[in-house]
Parts: sequence; structure tokens; C-alpha cells
Amino acid sequence: MSQPSESRPPESQPSDEANAKRRRFRELLHRDEILVMPGGFSPVLAKMAQDVGFEAYFLAGSQLSAFLYGYPDVGVLGLRDVVDHARHMAARTDIPVLMDFDTGYGNAVSTWYAVQEGVRSGAAGLQIEDQEAPKKSGTTSGRKCISRAEAVGKYRAAVAARDEIDGDFVITARCDALGAQDETFETALDRCVAYAEEGGADLVWLNSVQTREQLERACARVPVPVLTIWGGEGPSPTPQEFHDLGVKVALYPTIAASAALDGAWYLLNDFKDRGAPALADWASRMAGSPHGGADFRTLSAFGRVRELEERFLPPEAQRDYASTWGHRETLTAKQP
Repeated sequence: MSQPSESRPPESQPSDEANAKRRRFRELLHRDEILVMPGGFSPVLAKMAQDVGFEAYFLAGSQLSAFLYGYPDVGVLGLRDVVDHARHMAARTDIPVLMDFDTGYGNAVSTWYAVQEGVRSGAAGLQIEDQEAPKKSGTTSGRKCISRAEAVGKYRAAVAARDEIDGDFVITARCDALGAQDETFETALDRCVAYAEEGGADLVWLNSVQTREQLERACARVPVPVLTIWGGEGPSPTPQEFHDLGVKVALYPTIAASAALDGAWYLLNDFKDRGAPALADWASRMAGSPHGGADFRTLSAFGRVRELEERFLPPEAQRDYASTWGHRETLTAKQP
């Protein structure tokens, strides 16, 4: 009787496309130039970031929770929600996607399984935070972290699970200790070092740093690339300042979704007050922008439908586009 093959099952094999994005993400993390990473919600917004010229995109759990459920980022998102959404996002973009994986959906045992599902999503990497469950948004009060030892074990489990499928996939350890219960900058820094040296994380995210001096100290001590979002008073450091302080990734985790939300809020209020002229003014404003308006049909690959119809439908099933017509939206204008 033949023995079972020790090769990986086909479902575990990453695609060539996923491999290329993961290798590219690692290149971006280790080059001598800062990676500016926008984030938010939706494959369309990720594709927009790519078309603008950004090199990677972050799938933010806070935005996923808000836009899918209309609920705060308090751990209600499930593994399937995040993995499936990341799969759609990765499938529609050519740039690496880093996904927000909350606390790994349980302890180290749960994290091991969850990470393997994350690797199979097609994303380039994920981040796991060191909060107790149910977690809070990393930018709000009321947070409490698990012990450093438990967090290290969770990251070790994540790395081991990753290594069984694709060693290029990036595991990010997110330290939410700054501002958390019973934590200080020193304990946060010790955690970051341990997550890299003992946990094996490829990238460390020190969340909501308060001062430039703290950031410089952290980047000097942590032996892997450091990602951060600014949490201090006053203007955030510029990307060049972040680079000079030693940061490898400057993350703007909600920028795309927040802008979409503000735009919708503005236009809905204006339309309620003024009616049709508000729509015309918005369209004119977008058309007059130096960037033009977002081309929704291009961003959502509308032309692909025509291409597939022409390639695969028999002549009698081809649609008549010459003598039929549809409603033309006027809220945005095509890019010049």
C-alpha cells in the first residue's frame, strides 16, 4: 500500500501572482526608501490607490466593520469576512495587500488555522495585534494587551503556519501597548523587540507613537522593519521625516474610506438642501479637478464583460450594443 504523499495539497499552493506580490512586498520593506501605504475598504478603492501610483494597500478592519456591519471595530468581524474580502481585493489589484487580522481570531491554536486561511487569500501579508479579546480599535481608549509571553507564542504560531504554505507571506506583529492599560513606552518597546526576536515577525507595527524621539528609539532597537501610524499631537511627520527616523512603512489606514465617507456626506446633504443643482455642481467640480473624476467603469473592470462576451458567446447570443442604450451617470467625469 502506497504511503500518503508529503507534498502540499493543491489548495495550499500559492499562485504565481500571489508569490510575485509577496516577493514585491518584501522588496518594498527592505529597500532604502519609505513605503507610503494608504488603506481603507473595498477592492475599488484599492484599485484606485494602485492607479494613482501607490505601491501597496491596507485592508483596514475598522473600515470593514463599519462599512459591512455599520458597527465599531470591537472584534465582531469574523475570519471569513476578512479572508473573503482580502481575496476579492487581491484578485482585483496588482499591488500587495496587507490585511488587518485583528487578534488572530483566538489564541495561538486559532491563530495557526486562521493564518493558513489568510495565506490562501492571495494577500501579501497580515497583521495580528497583541490585544485581549474582545479587542478595541487601536486608536481608541479602553485597550488591554495579553501578556508578552502569550503574544510571542501567537506570533510563533503564525510564522509556523505561514511556513507550511509560503515563506514569502509577511507576518506583522502589531503592538497596541501605547496607551493601553498598565503599559508604558518602555514595555511597548520591549514587546516590539520580543515579537521580532522571539516571535519571528517579519514586520513590527508600533501603533500610535506619540513623539519623534520614541519613534527613533524604536526603529533603532527593533531588528526588523517598523511600520507606524502617528498618534502624537501636532502635525504628523512627513514621509521623508518618517524615513529619516528609521520607519520603513508609513501607514494611513483609513484614508481612502474616510475620504469616500466625507464625500458622500457632503453630497447627500447638499442634494437634500438644493436638489439637482447639487449633482451638477459636484460633477462640474470633479471634472474641473486636475485629477479628473474617478472612472467607475474602469475601476470596476466594466470593459471586461464586453471582452468576455465577444470571446465566448456564439454570434446569436452576442448583445446588441449598437442600437441599445443605457442611463449615463453624471456625478463623476472620466479621467482626462
